[in-house]
Amino acid sequence: MSSAPTSDVPKDQTIFVEAKDLPLYCPRPGTPLWSMHPRVFIEVVKTGRALCPYCGAAYELKEGEKAHGH
Repeated sequence: MSSAPTSDVPKDQTIFVEAKDLPLYCPRPGTPLWSMHPRVFIEVVKTGRALCPYCGAAYELKEGEKAHGH
């Protein structure tokens, strides 16, 4: 992932991801144990952005990134 782990990002800040990060899931690797929730896959390809239904983390596919094979 090209940005900070989910737990280090304020709720009003977007986490930008790249095609290499797909399939996208939350929580991301490196998230502290205290802030874990069940892993959920985030569909960011169709609209370019999505929110985690558990923690509300906002994810956005970086401009110009294309999902190949996802």
